[in-house]
Amino acid sequence: MKATLAAVLFTVTAASSAMAQGTAVTPVGLWRNVDDKTGEVKAEIRIAEANGALLGRIEKSLKKDAKPDAVCDECSDDRKGKPIAGLEIIRGGKKAEAKDVWEGGKILDPENGKEYRASFTPIEGGKKLEVRGYLGPFWRTQTWNRAQ
Repeated sequence: MKATLAAVLFTVTAASSAMAQGTAVTPVGLWRNVDDKTGEVKAEIRIAEANGALLGRIEKSLKKDAKPDAVCDECSDDRKGKPIAGLEIIRGGKKAEAKDVWEGGKILDPENGKEYRASFTPIEGGKKLEVRGYLGPFWRTQTWNRAQ
């Protein structure tokens, strides 16, 4: 009887652990980025995962003064002159083994054309995303809100 009860408890514990791992929170989805200085919602960004790495594109600008035909004039790479709507601003970023953070990626600021090392950390059960851009030993963090 004790052996049967122990086996049942082990099975339930293992199953619940496996289920918890299967419902990991990820940065994949639609996000609204919020300017950390002004509090203004700037854009909706769709993050997807391809070949184990993150990819993020601006779906639409939400800025009050946004021009529908705006392009990335400040970009210096293959994104120069590309429309802001649909612009790929997140490239790379893979899940760290020990924690729920995606590291090693890059994020582009289309307003100044600069690309920064980046990390992405879902918080509050995946309702928010901490996006941290690094320039050398310095960083800046924005908190994005899940749109869907």
